[in-house]
Amino acid sequence: MSKILVQICCSVDSHYFLESLRGDYPDDEIVGFFYNPNIHPFSEYMLRYKDVEFSCKLLGITLLDGLYDIDKWYEITKGYENEPEKGERCSVCFDDRLEVTALKAREIGCDSFTTTLLMSPLKSQEKLHNIGLQIGERYNLGFIYKDYRSGQGGINQSKAVKDNRLYRQNYCGCMYALNAQRVSQNKLNVELMSPISQQILPNSIEERLELFALRDEYHSKNIEFFIKKVEFLNYRLLQAWVSKNKTIIPSYFLPFSYLKSQNSKGKIEFIKDGIGYLNKNGIMLVTIEKFNLLANKDYENTAYLMKNPLLFEEEISLRRILTKESNSLSPIVIVDCMELDDSIEIRLNSTYFIDTKEQLETIS
Repeated sequence: MSKILVQICCSVDSHYFLESLRGDYPDDEIVGFFYNPNIHPFSEYMLRYKDVEFSCKLLGITLLDGLYDIDKWYEITKGYENEPEKGERCSVCFDDRLEVTALKAREIGCDSFTTTLLMSPLKSQEKLHNIGLQIGERYNLGFIYKDYRSGQGGINQSKAVKDNRLYRQNYCGCMYALNAQRVSQNKLNVELMSPISQQILPNSIEERLELFALRDEYHSKNIEFFIKKVEFLNYRLLQAWVSKNKTIIPSYFLPFSYLKSQNSKGKIEFIKDGIGYLNKNGIMLVTIEKFNLLANKDYENTAYLMKNPLLFEEEISLRRILTKESNSLSPIVIVDCMELDDSIEIRLNSTYFIDTKEQLETIS
């Protein structure tokens, strides 16, 4: 029995491709190989790998995981950072991924190799074909070129993704292409943002990891479910600090704290039950003692809270309690302590925006 090694970029491109390849080569053993050091950040790499693993299990195909050699990828793409999609950066990226695939094919005794990149409408099939043939000749391997995306291929691909509840990513994986894409869309590049606290933020890659882990669990337990899309108001804190009497102090901003001017100076006019009210912009300062009481926690100080925050949803609930409003944007800041007439300066750069995320629903 001959063996074919297939370099897999993502389940969206691979699931229908592998089904079709198995139909064309019924007597050959097909092995998947996930080698994609171009995917950024690493959490996105893991999300796509886990999704490909799920897809391969459905198809009964063995999957091998390649090295995430990000340093090598940075080196080979140096000088090509500003190349457009399908440009020279893609060529050197293809060279690396297909050559490593060919080496793996030789290592495990394959006769030929191919890549699911051929399925992507954003990739040049001609370029991939030429690179594959050259590398195959170099290592005495056959390169299998298949155009499964022509005709009804795209429709069949989309159906396979939907039917199997696979992860449909919204960028190729490369950070340089992602930056250019987000600039052209005039969108915040949230994929490459991560809070120091490691809090899982709405519609972050980390939240998607949890979502698709739940999908895997439901599938393994034969729980019927579907994936729905929800539009919502998302938020990201970009930069923030608090100065009290001209000295920077530890501070923690609750979600949806927003200042249009990004800067505010004022004095604490009133303090009631551990909450200080500034004379500008509806700003509220909350002592860590009051925060602990409301959240039923026992944080030693604000610095510890900054590194070990509550769940995002819990912080939203606290905002509603403190403001008695469901759509408040008033800055709410946790501090260790405060006194009446303290001079406060706040720098707050944050943004809120319409976003779309996926949710799992069981079918009862």
